Amino acid sequence: MLEKLLNYLKNKKILILGFGIEGESSYRFLRKYFPEKKLFIADKNINLLENRIELIEDPYLEVSLGEGYLNDIDKYDLILKAPGISLKNIDISTFKEKLSSQLELFLEFINVFTIGITGTKGKSTTSSLIYKILIDQGKDAYILSNIGEPIFNDIDLLKENSIAVLELSSHSLEYVKKSTNISIILNVFEEHLDYYKSFEEYIKAKYNIAKYQKNTDFLIYNYDNINMQKINFNYKTNDYAVSMETIPNTKNKAYLKDEYIYCNDEKIMNINENMNLKGIHNINNILFVFTVAIILNLDLNKAKKTIKEFKPLEHRMEYVGNIDGIDYYNDSIATIPEATINAIKAIDNINTLIIGGKDRGVNLNNLIDFLKKSKIENIICMPKTGEYIKEALSNTIKNVEYVQTLKEAVSIAKKVTKKNTVCLLSPSASSYGYFKNFEERGNLFKQYVKEI
Repeated sequence: MLEKLLNYLKNKKILILGFGIEGESSYRFLRKYFPEKKLFIADKNINLLENRIELIEDPYLEVSLGEGYLNDIDKYDLILKAPGISLKNIDISTFKEKLSSQLELFLEFINVFTIGITGTKGKSTTSSLIYKILIDQGKDAYILSNIGEPIFNDIDLLKENSIAVLELSSHSLEYVKKSTNISIILNVFEEHLDYYKSFEEYIKAKYNIAKYQKNTDFLIYNYDNINMQKINFNYKTNDYAVSMETIPNTKNKAYLKDEYIYCNDEKIMNINENMNLKGIHNINNILFVFTVAIILNLDLNKAKKTIKEFKPLEHRMEYVGNIDGIDYYNDSIATIPEATINAIKAIDNINTLIIGGKDRGVNLNNLIDFLKKSKIENIICMPKTGEYIKEALSNTIKNVEYVQTLKEAVSIAKKVTKKNTVCLLSPSASSYGYFKNFEERGNLFKQYVKEI
């Protein structure tokens, strides 16, 4: 399975660009199969080698760190770029064709069936649900990339009958020139505007998931998404449109009608059946999941059972517990306004909302208008976007407060939230600059709540 890939890599001068989780995975993979190959690492972190004995003692490794880490980048044959490295303001003309990644090498050289999932929101839930359905139906499935293991960690476990479920960010897709067999674009909203030159560039990166598909492959796309409607994409006859309403004049489609999920006019499931996944946004995710099941000719009754029993992932409208009569929910994954709006619609009886995070230039007007019309009485705002939200809501919402820390926000929430109601953390903004990531933010929220 790996022979073609290893032959391709054997004589290449390889730079690992960015030494985070994926970069380290690439290094370990290359060193495993090429123990004496000269390797190169470039990273902006000047302290990368601290306590990394393995790197320090590697005689076949050369490292470039600090502000000049991109110097001489065009001298390599292959550049394995980590998704987190933005080249937004860099002239890449001299090395663009050398840019690659674990994902691209996997799609080029590993002969397994692939299902790729992207979208601004819903990737992790949809990927995990597809993976669980495959496992429950006896398939040799693996979940890789964003939510699972880095691709190179599990690549030698795959066999010809394996199915790889790949959760893919726009960063992973930005420079790829290969696409998955089944590609899913759940939605596109404003996010990562600090990473791309424009919102249009962000959307184009998402569409790389299907840009290089064969006619025998499938794209499942969101028919309703306004931002996706602006893209002039050449959809194939195999592709499926997904909508929360009936879709006219489309060959393959999955949609909602009279509270039932349909696929190509076949009634599949009533959305009011008892499920752990809550909210209309999760119904949208389930439409995509059933479409995959139909394409793969899976047992739909078994798929329905898996869906109904599937529990929400951590930090996604996660129920933390009831303390002194207040239900606390952790929705730290909500890094855009649309996610917070969906959470508020899905969770009943919210009395207090904790909101705010890094300002990435995302438009907050729809969120503010929604909050003004909501029944939420207490809104606790955190830096930085919380400043604008507080200013916009102060004359409308009963109690709007601005705090500096999440711990302070939880403390105030305990005092102001009415008994038998809900306190929801749904920041509607990125965690970066204040927390390591959304997971750390969510875990701290749960910790502070339990300390109450």
